[in-house]
Amino acid sequence: MSAKIAVIHYSSTGAVHQLARALAEGAEEAGAEVRLRRVQELAPDAAIDGNPAWRAHVEAVRDTVEVATLDDLTWADAYAFGSPTRFGNVAAQLKQFIDTAGGLWQQGVMADKPATAFTSAHNAHGGNESTLLALYNTFHHWGSIIVSPGYTDQIVYPAGGNPYGTSHRGSDGAPGPEVLAAARYQGRRLATVTARLLTPAA
Repeated sequence: MSAKIAVIHYSSTGAVHQLARALAEGAEEAGAEVRLRRVQELAPDAAIDGNPAWRAHVEAVRDTVEVATLDDLTWADAYAFGSPTRFGNVAAQLKQFIDTAGGLWQQGVMADKPATAFTSAHNAHGGNESTLLALYNTFHHWGSIIVSPGYTDQIVYPAGGNPYGTSHRGSDGAPGPEVLAAARYQGRRLATVTARLLTPAA
């Protein structure tokens, strides 16, 4: 049985967006139906305009990537959440979306659904792991089933070897082929595990 996967992310200058696209591609390769969604930008125009790359990304996705809604959480069989690290934590834009899901959480909508996460920080030790673990804290509260890449494939190692989820070092520029390959693998793994859980026992 094919899985329905919501890839929901926040990206300011585009790195996390590229990871989201790669993860979505991997999930589709494994037969999943995917909704790629971005959360609403909350920063004021003055802040966005202070960084040309930020403004360029906002304009690039405005009409090409739909804004996430709570319906995406209800629709999906599994979730992939992506956020740049902000002081070792989840960006406010994604956290605000998560915080609106309290009603669905009370109904158990996200319970027993697989979930995974991906991130980017400027430096190798700039908060990548703590941001992923913060997202996994949310999944624990939801009662979701965490599906991390772990060290289940050699493809994880050239991308930095993060077992918690694909992470990108922003100081290297745009995500390179090794990191994007790891994100695709993470998407395939999420889709495969989800499809296995959806298949009725013989």
